[in-house]
Amino acid sequence: MSTEIKVPQLPESVTEATLVNWHKKAGDAITRDENLVDIETDKVVLEVPAPVSGVLKEIKAEDGATVGADEVIAIVEEGEAPAKESKAEPEPKQGKTEEKPAAREETRKSGEQKPLSPSVRRLVEEHDLDPGVIPASGRDGRLTKADVLSFLESGGDKKPAAPAEKKPASAPARSAPAGAREERRVPMSRMRARIAERMIESQSSTAMLTSFNEVDLGAVMEIRKRYKESFEKQHDVRLGFMSFFVKAAVKALQQHPVVNASIENNDIIYHDYWDIGVAVSTDRGLMVPVLRDCDLLSFAEVEKQIAGYAKKAREGKIALEDITGGTFTVTNGGVFGSLLSTPIINPPQSAILGMHKIQERPMVVDGEIKARPMMYIALTYDHRIIDGKDAVLFLVAIKEALEDPARLLIDI
Repeated sequence: MSTEIKVPQLPESVTEATLVNWHKKAGDAITRDENLVDIETDKVVLEVPAPVSGVLKEIKAEDGATVGADEVIAIVEEGEAPAKESKAEPEPKQGKTEEKPAAREETRKSGEQKPLSPSVRRLVEEHDLDPGVIPASGRDGRLTKADVLSFLESGGDKKPAAPAEKKPASAPARSAPAGAREERRVPMSRMRARIAERMIESQSSTAMLTSFNEVDLGAVMEIRKRYKESFEKQHDVRLGFMSFFVKAAVKALQQHPVVNASIENNDIIYHDYWDIGVAVSTDRGLMVPVLRDCDLLSFAEVEKQIAGYAKKAREGKIALEDITGGTFTVTNGGVFGSLLSTPIINPPQSAILGMHKIQERPMVVDGEIKARPMMYIALTYDHRIIDGKDAVLFLVAIKEALEDPARLLIDI
């Protein structure tokens, strides 16, 4: 009995997707619920599981093909897989055992010869890797995204070392002739193109304005230092800065509900719940998973959810429901060293809070100049519904909560 493999239902407003990478080839045995192929939309990467066990009889859409919802991409013949030829092969002789390293090297080299899928090509280029040194496990010796991630996690070298005899001691370090100018042209991924589209849409459809303040994070750092080990031991997660900012944001949003609102036609929609998006950087671009009902979450629950979403995003397993429906966003450019920036609103939200690098600066404290761990914070907001007064008071509320974290506990 034959079963069709179809493209799953695509997210709302998405009409087509890119078939990124088959994990099986025609004739391979498959088991039910095994991931057969990855499909990339402009929002998420979808996995297509096998609906039944059997044999992958035919592949109708190859890697890199553009596909639509419910399109048939493969045929599966339900039933038992045919016996592998390897079972009839005689036991390996002693001489053949010595050839295995060479065979592995050939498999290795095959990754260099086969074309790379868009997601694999991005990883290879962004990390300056040589595909020829990465062991390939995909169909027909193709490199898969999992191969590259596994290679990176194992600390693999970016470039193969050149043999000493082929490189004179006086040879220049560059591989191209002096003065050579090169350029590469690669297509945008669907997600990168969508991010670009959303940024332009945000700038053209909102009246964005950014206000700034600065926060002394000495009290927060002291709490983290004092309770870091016991917190991690009890909750099995690190106590980071983001949980303090998320809880402070909820407190400030409750005091200034217009910052948590959005515009729909000529109406202002006030959200009486606090679903905070936390920006996560991945190889595929910036993603913003949403923490639901943050007013009900503990510090440990916030940290665990952020860590879980970050892991899913890096592995390409983030789901559509994970990144939709937020009412406010917090983004941290400080992890990359940013001292100051003006973040862009994530529509239909009306505001976004930007965190930045913590830097010791001379501050006047009780009439004395002291070195304090300071951070600039920025609020970009839609001036159509949020006045400057609300934006400034919101930032002041964030500042007060972080400089005196006890406020978050006793609700003042």
